[in-house]
Amino acid sequence: MLEIIGERPEDADAVEFLYDLAFAPGRHALSSYRLREGVAPVAALCCLACDGDTGVAGAIRYWPVEIGQARSPALLLGPIAVHPTRQGEGLGALLMAETLDRAAELGWSRVLLVGDEVYYGRFGFSRESAANVVFPPPTNPERLLGRPLVTGAFEGVSGRVAKWTGAAT
Repeated sequence: MLEIIGERPEDADAVEFLYDLAFAPGRHALSSYRLREGVAPVAALCCLACDGDTGVAGAIRYWPVEIGQARSPALLLGPIAVHPTRQGEGLGALLMAETLDRAAELGWSRVLLVGDEVYYGRFGFSRESAANVVFPPPTNPERLLGRPLVTGAFEGVSGRVAKWTGAAT
């Protein structure tokens, strides 16, 4: 039976194994990882899809970031991964829906991710939302997507995405 649970410290090895399995070996060289270094993920939003038979079938994490000189707070979604043997079952969509709703409940107003709009558009992500936001290179700017969790969340928000300092307003 599938269950969505919060990620626990003892799950770290299984989650890292899943991410290694799902992504290229050079994933740690991506600019999104530079934004995560030395910053704790938002624990309340880091979730796993688990079942008794195979353990961790999917995982999602979120990280706080800041945008522009105003240091507007945002969430950086990712990585999200589903075990190759469980892909096509809707686990990624389930993790997205559960955690995006929870992010709004926790008071976050905007989410960014680097991905394909064709896929993530069905979850409300668009290039248009993040049109005034710049992600650190070497990220393709066409792959930076945003999703407002509240109306107008990206209005007046512009600039470069930076590592969370905790001083965001």
